[in-house]
Amino acid sequence: MEDILGRQAPHSLEAEQSVLGSMLIDSRCVNDVIGMVRPGDFYLQTNRDIYETIYEMFSYSQVIDPVTVLDKMRERGVYDEQNSTKYIMQLMEVTPTAANVKQYAQIVKDKALLRSLTEAASSIIETVYDGSGSAQDMLEAAEKQIYALRRGNTNDSLEHVGTIVLKVFDRLTELSEAGSDISGISTGLHDLDKALSGLNKTDLMLLAGRPGMGKTSLGLNIALNVAKKYPKRTVAFFSLEMSKQQLVTRLLANESFIDNKKLTTGKLSVDEWSKLGIASSAISQTDLRVDDNPSITVAEMNAKCRRIDDLALVVIDYLQLMTSSGAKNTYGGENRQQVVSDISRSLKIMAKELNVPVLCLSQLSRANESRQDKRPMLSDLRESGAIEQDADEVLFIYREDYYNKETEKQNIAECIIAKNRHGETGTVELQWLPQFTTFADREWRHNEG
Repeated sequence: MEDILGRQAPHSLEAEQSVLGSMLIDSRCVNDVIGMVRPGDFYLQTNRDIYETIYEMFSYSQVIDPVTVLDKMRERGVYDEQNSTKYIMQLMEVTPTAANVKQYAQIVKDKALLRSLTEAASSIIETVYDGSGSAQDMLEAAEKQIYALRRGNTNDSLEHVGTIVLKVFDRLTELSEAGSDISGISTGLHDLDKALSGLNKTDLMLLAGRPGMGKTSLGLNIALNVAKKYPKRTVAFFSLEMSKQQLVTRLLANESFIDNKKLTTGKLSVDEWSKLGIASSAISQTDLRVDDNPSITVAEMNAKCRRIDDLALVVIDYLQLMTSSGAKNTYGGENRQQVVSDISRSLKIMAKELNVPVLCLSQLSRANESRQDKRPMLSDLRESGAIEQDADEVLFIYREDYYNKETEKQNIAECIIAKNRHGETGTVELQWLPQFTTFADREWRHNEG
């Protein structure tokens, strides 16, 4: 990158020297620096050699002072007879105070991050001019490089339990003051909220079912409920199957209580047009955003969601239609299983990075069709057992009347909670309203007035 720009890469020799000098003056500084700076963060090779020497000595719990460091440098073959001793002494002389070692180390780390950024930019430029792959592939590769830098820049992953306890108490105080019965975001379905404790940050929730059970309807249900309850926050809905217009038509049926069939034909009464206007106004006031790109990847979703200031929830419909950057458009055998495993893992990582709940819809295999009791089980998850491992909650939608038209449970849906990291497993019954393509609590009643 220096060659491309004709400039010197970002660095601070003064900060590098002060970090090394602080450790040589006071070996107690080594603990602080080791946790912040890596050998590759030093720009000058001489400084890097000295730091690598101290780093190795620290790893073996050896005494660190000017004499022992010089001796270790000889042993490692990085000692210069003419300059090393003088330079070590100079480092100690130019260091203002060892008390500010953390500030010096942060400067070194920041400069290293800027250099890594220029290297990533250089790599992206070379990829573009090389012309290998499509523009979309190049964009995804570029985003991955930038995200890798962001993840590598966090050095607080190992945290003292006492600090974490304080954060837990802060969260408990927040929940107590809020007066809510659940810890997460409400789905709008009270019985489901109680069973799941709501939709919790960083959670990957899987909602699975056979075709026709209402997965998309329930996903839209939850998305709209969250968007209405938190109007200043954004809900992102990624649909890989249905178009934006189809989804919004369902939302209007849901909100206006107008038969979905009428909305597809446009044959509405004056009263129904009025209801539709009120419903459209209510939906428009939410910050529910819909993307119907059928070939979107997790990296692209992540990039779009990162640009949203106050994200509340991400909904994806559905997992098996997604593609992976590593094996695009490959759907055969074990390779497809690996693709689905990669996608589910990436979704969990995305949930943690965005710090929001991610609700992902999923298809089930036909295994349940051959059983007498057709209620889904975890083993029915299609194409990959990794989905079950990565998900924090796994929910199945099942309707008895789909298979048995004579059943007493007409329009009753069972939401089977097969995995739940926040509580017990079990079954929650929901009211299925087919004419409005939506779900409600069992005690729900629609007042026509």
